[in-house]
Amino acid sequence: MADEPMDVLSAEESWNLLSSRSLGRLVTCVDGHPEIFPVNYVVQRRTVLFRTADFATKLFTVVMNAHVVFEADDHNVAEGWSVIVKGIAQVLNSSDEIEEAERAQLLPWTAGMKPRYVRVEPTDISGRRFRFGSAAVTD
Repeated sequence: MADEPMDVLSAEESWNLLSSRSLGRLVTCVDGHPEIFPVNYVVQRRTVLFRTADFATKLFTVVMNAHVVFEADDHNVAEGWSVIVKGIAQVLNSSDEIEEAERAQLLPWTAGMKPRYVRVEPTDISGRRFRFGSAAVTD
């Protein structure tokens, strides 16, 4: 509804918005401490795919605890959106998995070797669209 400041998005709308961006945040937890990492990514087969280095903290955290959250968002002057994917992160090891990931043409944004692919298989996806404006003031 246009009068509401926030809409809940369908899974389809959420995947479409997630597919339209290439930078998001991976949230992990190790030893009870949250970690958050900006990552460039692609959506492939309704999963989130990103790359990392062999000895990167991201790789270590998803190996230690595969339960992750991924978030991406965007905004303009009138509205914004946020999509959250909860899921299981898996480091790709088989040649078939790696070949499929390479077809996504996901290139690292930063210098250095990032030979490892990680795929987040979703257990849940949720999205919200927010309309900006002044808040109603009550006496």
